[in-house]
Amino acid sequence: MQQFLDKTTRELKYRNYSRKTINTYSNCLREYFNFIKPNYKFVNEEKIKDFLLQKQNNGYSSQTVNLYLNSIKFFYRDVLKNSYKINLKFAKRSKKLPIVLSKQEITIIIKTINNPKHKLILSLAYGAGLRVSEVISLRICDIDLDNLTIHLKDAKGKKDRITVFPKKLVDDFRNLIAGKLANDLVFESSLGGKLTDRSIQAVFYKALKSSGISKNASFHSLRHSFATHLIENGTDIRYIQELLGHANIRTTQIYTKVTNPNIRNIKSPL
Repeated sequence: MQQFLDKTTRELKYRNYSRKTINTYSNCLREYFNFIKPNYKFVNEEKIKDFLLQKQNNGYSSQTVNLYLNSIKFFYRDVLKNSYKINLKFAKRSKKLPIVLSKQEITIIIKTINNPKHKLILSLAYGAGLRVSEVISLRICDIDLDNLTIHLKDAKGKKDRITVFPKKLVDDFRNLIAGKLANDLVFESSLGGKLTDRSIQAVFYKALKSSGISKNASFHSLRHSFATHLIENGTDIRYIQELLGHANIRTTQIYTKVTNPNIRNIKSPL
């Protein structure tokens, strides 16, 4: 089993997949191999179906089940070079709307934070529409305070993009980065080096709890709120797509369902 995992990792690295994707595919395949052992080389669609159904029955989301299927397809197609086409469709994705915080709720959440660095992290994530990973990896040279832009490099999907920098944070950031080198991280841990996803998520959840807001929000809700509030302000959805780095406009259009003014103008008959 290990030799196949090693071959998969090598192929993923060769194709310049991110470390996160490599780890995810490896973990998915390890579980799959334990399920089908010892017949690793042979494609058995019924066995693959059984494996994926087991994941669904265990409460795994459609998105996670699709990850397992993607990793299995990659193994047979790109690692073993098997010409057999696995004719299985992806699990139907949930059509849940994103959790969005109002402008007032975001203000309340940020005000509950006493640590200046943590306050800036949440403010920038909302004000620029950043993912957790993008906040962690942000360097001084990526921020242009004069032109109010951020150049995000090697973001999700190995893509670069430009997003806006909030004017309101310029003075605070000048103080934060004073004396630092261009390649230094903007936000470092107390011990130096990168912050972790978990530590930043913990900052958000603590602030959310302190605010008394009952929404089931996460750090990523700040990004959802950024997009929704831009739509409410009348920003063209194509520009929002570019700021968020979405490959497909349909991904961005989900936010038009969250903030539909026509629905909000309808009065309940009650």
